[in-house]
Amino acid sequence: MASFTKRGSTWQYTVSRMVNGKPKPIRKSGFRTKKEAQVAAAEVEAKLNRGILPHLTPVPIDQYFEKWVKLYKSNLSTTTQVHYKYTLKTIIDHFGSTPLQDINRHSYQLFLNEYGATRARETVEKLNSHIKACVRDAFEEGIIQMDFTRKANLTWTTPSKKSNEKHLSYKESQVLINELYKRLDNGLGYYLLLLGLTSGMRFGEMVGLTRKDFDFDNNLININKTWGYMKRTFEGFGPTKNEQSNRIIRMDKPTMRIFEKLFLLMPTNLHQLVFFSPTSKYKVISNSNANKLLNKVLTDLNIEPITVHGLRHTHASVLLYKKVSIYYVSERLGHKDIETTLKDYTHVIKELREEDERETIHTFEEMVV
Repeated sequence: MASFTKRGSTWQYTVSRMVNGKPKPIRKSGFRTKKEAQVAAAEVEAKLNRGILPHLTPVPIDQYFEKWVKLYKSNLSTTTQVHYKYTLKTIIDHFGSTPLQDINRHSYQLFLNEYGATRARETVEKLNSHIKACVRDAFEEGIIQMDFTRKANLTWTTPSKKSNEKHLSYKESQVLINELYKRLDNGLGYYLLLLGLTSGMRFGEMVGLTRKDFDFDNNLININKTWGYMKRTFEGFGPTKNEQSNRIIRMDKPTMRIFEKLFLLMPTNLHQLVFFSPTSKYKVISNSNANKLLNKVLTDLNIEPITVHGLRHTHASVLLYKKVSIYYVSERLGHKDIETTLKDYTHVIKELREEDERETIHTFEEMVV
Protein backbone atom coordinates (compact mmCIF):
# COMPACT_ATOMS: atom_id res chain seq x y z
CA MET A 1 0.00 0.00 0.00
CA ALA A 2 1.08 3.55 -0.66
CA SER A 3 0.66 6.49 1.67
CA PHE A 4 0.76 10.18 0.78
CA THR A 5 2.03 13.16 2.71
CA LYS A 6 1.90 16.85 1.94
CA ARG A 7 5.28 18.50 2.43
CA GLY A 8 4.93 22.24 2.11
CA SER A 9 3.38 22.94 -1.27
CA THR A 10 4.13 19.51 -2.79
CA TRP A 11 3.16 15.90 -2.17
CA GLN A 12 5.23 12.80 -1.38
CA TYR A 13 4.35 9.15 -1.80
CA THR A 14 5.67 6.25 0.25
CA VAL A 15 5.34 2.73 -1.17
CA SER A 16 5.75 -0.10 1.32
CA ARG A 17 8.41 -2.67 0.44
CA MET A 18 10.16 -5.53 2.25
CA VAL A 19 13.72 -6.57 1.41
CA ASN A 20 15.13 -9.67 3.18
CA GLY A 21 12.44 -9.36 5.83
CA LYS A 22 13.23 -5.72 6.53
CA PRO A 23 11.10 -2.71 5.58
CA LYS A 24 12.68 -0.59 2.82
CA PRO A 25 9.99 1.78 1.60
CA ILE A 26 10.31 3.73 -1.64
CA ARG A 27 9.69 7.46 -1.33
CA LYS A 28 9.56 10.28 -3.81
CA SER A 29 8.43 13.87 -3.35
CA GLY A 30 7.96 17.00 -5.42
CA PHE A 31 4.52 16.27 -6.92
CA ARG A 32 2.31 19.33 -7.41
CA THR A 33 -0.91 17.49 -6.53
CA LYS A 34 -1.91 14.41 -4.57
CA LYS A 35 -3.35 12.94 -7.77
CA GLU A 36 0.07 13.11 -9.50
CA ALA A 37 1.65 11.39 -6.50
CA GLN A 38 -1.04 8.67 -6.58
CA VAL A 39 -0.48 8.00 -10.31
CA ALA A 40 3.30 7.79 -9.84
CA ALA A 41 2.93 5.50 -6.81
CA ALA A 42 0.59 3.20 -8.74
CA GLU A 43 3.23 2.83 -11.48
CA VAL A 44 5.87 1.93 -8.90
CA GLU A 45 3.60 -0.65 -7.27
CA ALA A 46 2.77 -2.19 -10.65
CA LYS A 47 6.47 -2.58 -11.44
CA LEU A 48 7.20 -4.12 -8.04
CA ASN A 49 4.42 -6.62 -8.63
CA ARG A 50 6.16 -7.62 -11.89
CA GLY A 51 9.49 -7.99 -10.13
CA ILE A 52 10.93 -4.78 -11.60
CA LEU A 53 12.82 -2.49 -9.25
CA PRO A 54 12.16 1.11 -10.29
CA HIS A 55 15.21 3.31 -10.80
CA LEU A 56 14.28 6.39 -8.82
CA THR A 57 17.68 8.04 -8.39
CA PRO A 58 18.03 10.93 -10.88
CA VAL A 59 20.72 10.23 -13.49
CA PRO A 60 22.01 13.42 -15.17
CA ILE A 61 22.13 12.98 -18.94
CA ASP A 62 25.53 14.67 -19.32
CA GLN A 63 27.18 12.42 -16.73
CA TYR A 64 25.57 9.26 -18.10
CA PHE A 65 26.55 10.08 -21.70
CA GLU A 66 30.15 10.85 -20.70
CA LYS A 67 30.49 7.56 -18.78
CA TRP A 68 28.78 5.68 -21.61
CA VAL A 69 31.27 7.03 -24.18
CA LYS A 70 34.25 6.09 -21.99
CA LEU A 71 32.87 2.58 -21.47
CA TYR A 72 31.70 1.70 -24.97
CA LYS A 73 33.51 4.06 -27.37
CA SER A 74 37.08 4.14 -26.03
CA ASN A 75 38.34 1.92 -28.87
CA LEU A 76 37.30 4.33 -31.62
CA SER A 77 39.70 6.50 -33.58
CA THR A 78 40.71 9.85 -32.11
CA THR A 79 38.78 11.72 -34.78
CA THR A 80 35.57 9.79 -34.07
CA GLN A 81 35.98 10.34 -30.33
CA VAL A 82 36.18 14.07 -31.04
CA HIS A 83 32.71 13.84 -32.60
CA TYR A 84 31.38 12.28 -29.39
CA LYS A 85 32.96 15.12 -27.42
CA TYR A 86 31.10 17.59 -29.62
CA THR A 87 27.87 15.72 -28.87
CA LEU A 88 28.59 15.85 -25.12
CA LYS A 89 29.19 19.60 -25.32
CA THR A 90 25.88 20.04 -27.15
CA ILE A 91 24.11 17.98 -24.48
CA ILE A 92 25.65 20.11 -21.73
CA ASP A 93 24.79 23.35 -23.52
CA HIS A 94 21.12 22.39 -23.94
CA PHE A 95 20.21 19.94 -21.17
CA GLY A 96 22.94 20.59 -18.62
CA SER A 97 22.56 18.00 -15.85
CA THR A 98 18.87 17.37 -16.44
CA PRO A 99 18.06 13.80 -15.29
CA LEU A 100 17.35 11.32 -18.06
CA GLN A 101 14.07 10.55 -16.25
CA ASP A 102 12.89 14.15 -16.78
CA ILE A 103 13.40 14.21 -20.56
CA ASN A 104 10.48 13.20 -22.73
CA ARG A 105 9.84 12.94 -26.47
CA HIS A 106 8.47 16.47 -26.56
CA SER A 107 11.51 18.09 -24.94
CA TYR A 108 13.91 16.01 -27.03
CA GLN A 109 12.12 17.01 -30.25
CA LEU A 110 12.34 20.67 -29.26
CA PHE A 111 16.07 20.16 -28.73
CA LEU A 112 16.49 18.61 -32.20
CA ASN A 113 14.48 21.40 -33.82
CA GLU A 114 16.62 24.05 -32.15
CA TYR A 115 19.88 22.27 -32.99
CA GLY A 116 18.89 21.60 -36.60
CA ALA A 117 17.92 25.23 -37.23
CA THR A 118 21.52 26.05 -38.16
CA ARG A 119 22.97 22.62 -38.99
CA ALA A 120 23.31 20.41 -42.05
CA ARG A 121 21.56 17.07 -42.32
CA GLU A 122 24.67 14.95 -41.70
CA THR A 123 25.47 16.87 -38.51
CA VAL A 124 21.97 16.42 -37.08
CA GLU A 125 21.92 12.73 -38.01
CA LYS A 126 25.27 12.13 -36.33
CA LEU A 127 24.23 13.87 -33.10
CA ASN A 128 20.94 11.98 -32.95
CA SER A 129 22.63 8.63 -33.60
CA HIS A 130 25.04 9.21 -30.70
CA ILE A 131 22.29 10.17 -28.24
CA LYS A 132 19.89 7.49 -29.49
CA ALA A 133 22.40 4.67 -28.88
CA CYS A 134 23.13 5.98 -25.39
CA VAL A 135 19.46 6.42 -24.46
CA ARG A 136 18.64 2.94 -25.73
CA ASP A 137 21.17 1.48 -23.29
CA ALA A 138 19.70 3.58 -20.46
CA PHE A 139 16.28 2.18 -21.36
CA GLU A 140 17.57 -1.42 -21.34
CA GLU A 141 19.19 -0.83 -17.96
CA GLY A 142 15.85 0.27 -16.55
CA ILE A 143 17.08 3.77 -15.77
CA ILE A 144 14.29 5.23 -17.90
CA GLN A 145 10.97 3.66 -18.79
CA MET A 146 10.69 5.19 -22.26
CA ASP A 147 13.13 5.74 -25.13
CA PHE A 148 12.49 9.42 -25.74
CA THR A 149 14.51 9.38 -28.99
CA ARG A 150 12.12 6.89 -30.61
CA LYS A 151 10.35 8.26 -33.69
CA ALA A 152 12.18 11.59 -33.37
CA ASN A 153 11.78 13.79 -36.43
CA LEU A 154 15.13 15.11 -37.65
CA THR A 155 15.09 18.64 -39.02
CA TRP A 156 17.76 20.82 -40.58
CA THR A 157 17.98 24.15 -42.33
CA THR A 158 21.43 24.41 -43.85
CA PRO A 159 21.25 22.39 -47.09
CA SER A 160 23.67 19.51 -47.33
CA LYS A 161 25.80 19.25 -50.39
CA LYS A 162 24.06 16.84 -52.75
CA SER A 163 25.65 13.42 -53.04
CA ASN A 164 25.95 13.71 -56.81
CA GLU A 165 28.01 16.89 -56.38
CA LYS A 166 30.64 15.11 -54.31
CA HIS A 167 31.97 12.83 -57.02
CA LEU A 168 32.97 12.80 -60.65
CA SER A 169 31.20 10.91 -63.39
CA TYR A 170 32.83 7.93 -65.07
CA LYS A 171 33.92 10.02 -68.08
CA GLU A 172 35.24 12.83 -65.88
CA SER A 173 37.19 10.26 -63.85
CA GLN A 174 38.72 8.93 -67.04
CA VAL A 175 39.82 12.41 -68.09
CA LEU A 176 41.25 13.13 -64.64
CA ILE A 177 43.22 9.91 -64.30
CA ASN A 178 44.92 10.43 -67.66
CA GLU A 179 45.75 14.04 -66.77
CA LEU A 180 47.25 12.99 -63.43
CA TYR A 181 49.58 10.56 -65.19
CA LYS A 182 50.82 13.42 -67.36
CA ARG A 183 51.56 15.57 -64.29
CA LEU A 184 53.31 13.04 -62.06
CA ASP A 185 56.71 14.63 -62.72
CA ASN A 186 55.41 17.89 -61.24
CA GLY A 187 55.28 16.72 -57.64
CA LEU A 188 54.32 14.13 -55.05
CA GLY A 189 50.85 15.62 -54.66
CA TYR A 190 49.77 14.23 -58.01
CA TYR A 191 50.66 10.72 -56.86
CA LEU A 192 48.42 11.19 -53.84
CA LEU A 193 45.51 12.35 -56.01
CA LEU A 194 45.98 9.38 -58.33
CA LEU A 195 45.99 6.97 -55.40
CA GLY A 196 42.89 8.57 -53.94
CA LEU A 197 41.05 7.97 -57.19
CA THR A 198 42.24 4.41 -57.80
CA SER A 199 42.08 3.13 -54.22
CA GLY A 200 39.18 4.94 -52.54
CA MET A 201 41.26 5.41 -49.39
CA ARG A 202 40.56 8.08 -46.80
CA PHE A 203 43.08 10.93 -46.69
CA GLY A 204 44.40 9.89 -43.27
CA GLU A 205 44.94 6.36 -44.55
CA MET A 206 46.89 7.56 -47.57
CA VAL A 207 49.25 9.83 -45.65
CA GLY A 208 49.74 7.00 -43.13
CA LEU A 209 51.11 4.64 -45.79
CA THR A 210 54.73 3.50 -45.60
CA ARG A 211 56.84 1.73 -48.20
CA LYS A 212 56.35 -1.67 -46.57
CA ASP A 213 52.58 -1.36 -47.05
CA PHE A 214 53.06 -1.83 -50.80
CA ASP A 215 53.29 -5.41 -52.10
CA PHE A 216 54.40 -4.94 -55.69
CA ASP A 217 54.60 -8.68 -56.40
CA ASN A 218 50.89 -9.15 -55.79
CA ASN A 219 49.68 -5.58 -56.42
CA LEU A 220 48.34 -5.20 -52.89
CA ILE A 221 48.27 -2.32 -50.41
CA ASN A 222 47.95 -3.00 -46.70
CA ILE A 223 45.85 -0.38 -44.88
CA ASN A 224 46.23 -0.75 -41.12
CA LYS A 225 46.98 2.72 -39.73
CA THR A 226 46.55 6.43 -40.30
CA TRP A 227 48.69 9.53 -39.73
CA GLY A 228 47.67 12.56 -37.69
CA TYR A 229 47.40 15.43 -40.17
CA MET A 230 45.17 17.82 -38.21
CA LYS A 231 45.34 19.65 -34.90
CA ARG A 232 42.39 17.72 -33.47
CA THR A 233 43.89 14.30 -34.24
CA PHE A 234 46.70 12.31 -32.65
CA GLU A 235 50.37 12.93 -33.43
CA GLY A 236 52.11 10.53 -35.79
CA PHE A 237 50.69 7.08 -36.50
CA GLY A 238 47.24 6.20 -35.22
CA PRO A 239 44.47 3.62 -35.68
CA THR A 240 42.09 3.42 -38.62
CA LYS A 241 38.49 4.59 -38.26
CA ASN A 242 37.16 1.18 -37.26
CA GLU A 243 38.04 -2.51 -37.28
CA GLN A 244 36.69 -2.98 -40.80
CA SER A 245 39.00 -0.20 -42.02
CA ASN A 246 41.99 -2.49 -41.47
CA ARG A 247 42.10 -4.12 -44.86
CA ILE A 248 44.25 -5.23 -47.78
CA ILE A 249 43.10 -4.03 -51.19
CA ARG A 250 44.18 -5.19 -54.63
CA MET A 251 45.29 -2.41 -56.93
CA ASP A 252 45.51 -1.95 -60.68
CA LYS A 253 48.94 -2.61 -62.20
CA PRO A 254 49.53 0.90 -63.68
CA THR A 255 49.10 2.55 -60.27
CA MET A 256 51.41 0.06 -58.57
CA ARG A 257 54.07 0.41 -61.28
CA ILE A 258 54.27 4.19 -60.94
CA PHE A 259 54.69 3.88 -57.15
CA GLU A 260 57.32 1.20 -57.59
CA LYS A 261 59.30 3.61 -59.80
CA LEU A 262 58.68 6.44 -57.34
CA PHE A 263 60.21 4.49 -54.45
CA LEU A 264 63.41 4.01 -56.46
CA LEU A 265 63.78 7.76 -56.90
CA MET A 266 62.33 9.08 -53.64
CA PRO A 267 64.66 9.65 -50.65
CA THR A 268 63.85 7.79 -47.45
CA ASN A 269 62.63 9.41 -44.21
CA LEU A 270 62.51 8.40 -40.55
CA HIS A 271 59.07 6.74 -40.70
CA GLN A 272 59.35 5.62 -44.34
CA LEU A 273 56.23 7.65 -45.10
CA VAL A 274 55.21 7.65 -48.76
CA PHE A 275 53.76 11.15 -48.71
CA PHE A 276 56.40 12.71 -46.48
CA SER A 277 56.76 16.50 -46.61
CA PRO A 278 59.60 17.93 -44.48
CA THR A 279 58.25 21.49 -44.68
CA SER A 280 54.74 20.58 -43.55
CA LYS A 281 53.71 21.05 -39.90
CA TYR A 282 52.57 17.43 -39.69
CA LYS A 283 55.38 16.08 -41.91
CA VAL A 284 53.04 14.87 -44.64
CA ILE A 285 51.27 16.52 -47.56
CA SER A 286 48.55 18.67 -46.02
CA ASN A 287 44.90 18.14 -46.77
CA SER A 288 44.46 21.80 -47.74
CA ASN A 289 47.33 21.69 -50.23
CA ALA A 290 46.02 18.46 -51.74
CA ASN A 291 42.58 20.04 -52.15
CA LYS A 292 44.09 23.13 -53.79
CA LEU A 293 46.05 20.95 -56.19
CA LEU A 294 42.99 18.89 -57.12
CA ASN A 295 40.96 22.05 -57.56
CA LYS A 296 43.55 23.44 -59.98
CA VAL A 297 43.70 20.24 -62.04
CA LEU A 298 39.93 19.95 -62.34
CA THR A 299 39.58 23.65 -63.16
CA ASP A 300 42.19 23.25 -65.91
CA LEU A 301 40.09 20.38 -67.27
CA ASN A 302 36.86 22.40 -67.07
CA ILE A 303 35.45 19.92 -64.57
CA GLU A 304 33.47 21.10 -61.55
CA PRO A 305 35.92 20.83 -58.61
CA ILE A 306 35.48 18.33 -55.78
CA THR A 307 37.55 17.69 -52.66
CA VAL A 308 40.14 14.96 -52.13
CA HIS A 309 37.51 13.12 -50.08
CA GLY A 310 35.34 13.38 -53.17
CA LEU A 311 37.86 11.11 -54.92
CA ARG A 312 36.83 8.40 -52.45
CA HIS A 313 33.18 8.92 -53.41
CA THR A 314 34.20 8.92 -57.06
CA HIS A 315 36.05 5.61 -56.65
CA ALA A 316 33.00 3.95 -55.12
CA SER A 317 30.58 5.49 -57.60
CA VAL A 318 32.66 4.31 -60.57
CA LEU A 319 32.74 0.76 -59.21
CA LEU A 320 28.99 0.72 -58.61
CA TYR A 321 28.41 2.22 -62.06
CA LYS A 322 30.42 -0.69 -63.52
CA LYS A 323 28.14 -3.13 -61.61
CA VAL A 324 30.72 -4.15 -59.00
CA SER A 325 29.01 -5.77 -56.01
CA ILE A 326 28.08 -3.27 -53.30
CA TYR A 327 29.33 -5.78 -50.72
CA TYR A 328 32.79 -5.66 -52.25
CA VAL A 329 32.67 -1.87 -52.53
CA SER A 330 31.77 -1.65 -48.82
CA GLU A 331 34.65 -3.97 -47.93
CA ARG A 332 37.10 -2.10 -50.15
CA LEU A 333 36.20 1.27 -48.64
CA GLY A 334 36.53 -0.09 -45.11
CA HIS A 335 32.98 0.82 -44.14
CA LYS A 336 31.76 -0.36 -40.76
CA ASP A 337 28.79 -2.14 -42.34
CA ILE A 338 26.85 -2.43 -45.58
CA GLU A 339 24.24 0.05 -44.32
CA THR A 340 26.85 2.82 -44.42
CA THR A 341 27.55 2.09 -48.07
CA LEU A 342 23.86 1.92 -48.95
CA LYS A 343 23.27 5.26 -47.24
CA ASP A 344 26.24 7.05 -48.80
CA TYR A 345 25.57 5.87 -52.35
CA THR A 346 21.78 5.82 -52.51
CA HIS A 347 21.90 8.10 -55.57
CA VAL A 348 24.01 5.64 -57.56
CA ILE A 349 22.02 2.61 -56.41
CA LYS A 350 18.80 4.32 -57.46
CA GLU A 351 20.20 4.98 -60.94
CA LEU A 352 21.34 1.36 -61.24
CA ARG A 353 17.95 0.09 -60.06
CA GLU A 354 16.20 2.04 -62.81
CA GLU A 355 18.63 0.58 -65.33
CA ASP A 356 18.07 -2.95 -63.95
CA GLU A 357 14.32 -2.39 -64.16
CA ARG A 358 14.55 -1.48 -67.84
CA GLU A 359 16.80 -4.46 -68.52
CA THR A 360 14.37 -6.80 -66.74
CA ILE A 361 11.44 -5.60 -68.82
CA HIS A 362 13.50 -5.81 -72.01
CA THR A 363 14.61 -9.36 -71.19
CA PHE A 364 11.07 -10.72 -70.95
CA GLU A 365 9.86 -8.73 -73.95
CA GLU A 366 12.58 -10.36 -76.04
CA MET A 367 11.39 -13.80 -74.99
CA VAL A 368 8.07 -13.32 -76.75
CA VAL A 369 8.29 -14.61 -80.33
